[in-house]
Amino acid sequence: MPIGALMLDLDGLSLTSEECQLLTDNQIGGIILFSRNYQSPKQLSLLIAEIRNIRPEILIAVDHEGGRVQRFQEGFTRIPAMCCLGELYRQNPTQALLSARQLAWLLAAELLVMDIDLSFAPVLDLDHTLSQVIGDRAFSDDPEIVVKLGSAFIDGFHAAGMAATGKHFPGHGGVVGDSHTEIPVDSRNWLEIECADLVPFRQLAGSLDALMPAHVIYPEVDDRPAGFSAVWLKDILREKLCFDGVIFSDDLSMEGASVAGGFAERAQAALTAGCDMVLVCNDRSGALEVLEYMNRQKIVYSQRLPRLKHHSKLNANLAMSPEWTAAVNRVRLLS
Repeated sequence: MPIGALMLDLDGLSLTSEECQLLTDNQIGGIILFSRNYQSPKQLSLLIAEIRNIRPEILIAVDHEGGRVQRFQEGFTRIPAMCCLGELYRQNPTQALLSARQLAWLLAAELLVMDIDLSFAPVLDLDHTLSQVIGDRAFSDDPEIVVKLGSAFIDGFHAAGMAATGKHFPGHGGVVGDSHTEIPVDSRNWLEIECADLVPFRQLAGSLDALMPAHVIYPEVDDRPAGFSAVWLKDILREKLCFDGVIFSDDLSMEGASVAGGFAERAQAALTAGCDMVLVCNDRSGALEVLEYMNRQKIVYSQRLPRLKHHSKLNANLAMSPEWTAAVNRVRLLS
């Protein structure tokens, strides 16, 4: 079944009457959940059932990476920040790769049993020690270590039954600015980016199911942020890197997206550049503006989006499985 091109957020722990009505619009193809939408596993299960009752095919996603980016905590295993795997890799690569796979499986499995399709992970940015918004979310500053750990992480997601979304293409770690609150500019030339930050995306393009570009401008390559740039998304990502997965925009309410204009203009710029789905979070009026634009333009649905629906066979009694026990013990060793 076709999936619409807009992903938006919800206000609270259950659907409002406005949100129930909104979800009947087929242009809305995804819901992203935040900490404000979570109280307990039981409450989350009821919320997801509400959503599925209206739109069974909709994609339900969350930013649930571990460390400081883990939306659901009480009742879920606390996953450590990914930098711990990079540190372990320098001492014991075999154990680090096993840990990456097990942590990813655990993270994905605990979401899948709740009927959540996606966690937007792994982070494939390099930690150049410049970007606080990336920082310990990155595996390492070494692109080859990021490739190895990223590959093991993707394997863990796939083993659980979840699609993997790499971010933030072509790399957010080379700027000080946080694209949530400003418009970062990375002044490095193409060769510098290609030989460092682009390496994980190039080498993992064949195994990733989706990618999310950065709201960062790389003026030596193009004067538009990567998420609004056909040079980055079509010429480089699709053509040079042969990536055929889904491209999600990063949140269009972030300051880094403001260069494109109003919300309708941001959505148009992202979709024209090559995004399959756009995210609008924490700004309902902006989301409604995008929705009105999409209905007016009759946006053609991407045929790639349905590939991301999960088909997991995981049992709800996840904690009874030996895989879950082994992964939780691995977390304890790393914490």
